This record gives sequence, structure tokens and C-alpha cells, in this order.
Amino acid sequence: MGFRTEFFSRPRPQEEAKYRAALALLHAMSNADRADIGVKPADFPRLAREMALK
Repeated sequence: MGFRTEFFSRPRPQEEAKYRAALALLHAMSNADRADIGVKPADFPRLAREMALK
């Protein structure tokens, strides 16, 4: 049963590459850009996951 859970919980390789690219983009933003859109570094993983799914 553990195999089945692990199989479905892992991200697809394509989505993982998109996630890493989105995370790099968020880290590359300046503090002024982050303040303009109201994003804090704690939000980066969530935002990167959302960007990867699109």
C-alpha cells in the first residue's frame, strides 16, 4: 500500500522542472518587485507550485 501512495504523491518530472524554473524566477526578483506584488519569500514554494501547474 505504501508503494501506491508514494507513486501518486510524487510530482511528474515535467512539473518538477517547471517548479524549479518558477522558483528560480521568484528568487531572482528584486525586493522592490516583490513589494509591488505583495509576495514574501515564505510564499515562494506555494507560488512556484501554482506556476508549475499552469
